[in-house]
Amino acid sequence: MEHTISIIYGSVRTDRQGIKAVKYLEQKLQERNIKVNFIDPLEYQLPLLDKMYKEFKPGTAPESMEKISKMLSESDGFLIVTGEYNHSLPPALKNMLDHFQREYYFKPSAIASYSAGSFGGVRAAVHLRVVVGELGMPAISSMLPFPVIGELFDDRLNPKNERIELSTNRFIDELLWYVQAFTNQRNKGVPY
Repeated sequence: MEHTISIIYGSVRTDRQGIKAVKYLEQKLQERNIKVNFIDPLEYQLPLLDKMYKEFKPGTAPESMEKISKMLSESDGFLIVTGEYNHSLPPALKNMLDHFQREYYFKPSAIASYSAGSFGGVRAAVHLRVVVGELGMPAISSMLPFPVIGELFDDRLNPKNERIELSTNRFIDELLWYVQAFTNQRNKGVPY
């Protein structure tokens, strides 16, 4: 059965290094015949949150919100890629996540993080776990940190460190297990 995973990326910086991790993860999911939606705040440029998507009358939301809502709604799960800004998640990511709500309900999420330093963005990832739980898309227990992101991949986006490949495969295995489990339960009905 084919599933759809939305990769939600959080950086809008000029020289954003995390895009390497995004492209690598996108490739790894596609190798498993997963349909991938890539939701990039740089492409969709949502305004600072004033009204959530659900607060617009049908047909009156900005086009970018309509497109994102459609991608999120058709998703079976989410892979969120976050950098670490001052021990937390990037403002563009938080802003994008906060525009939506129902689209996330009863679907699992997984968190990959990155940083220029050796921690790999785990402090932001831990903070993000609380956010996604509140939004109704509980995070799987594993997290996937990408430390020293600027030096981690070669020109073809292959990780230079074998451990990254092993960790990524295990991380995706776990996400897809949760996606299947949640899909089975959603097909039986949701609590509300």
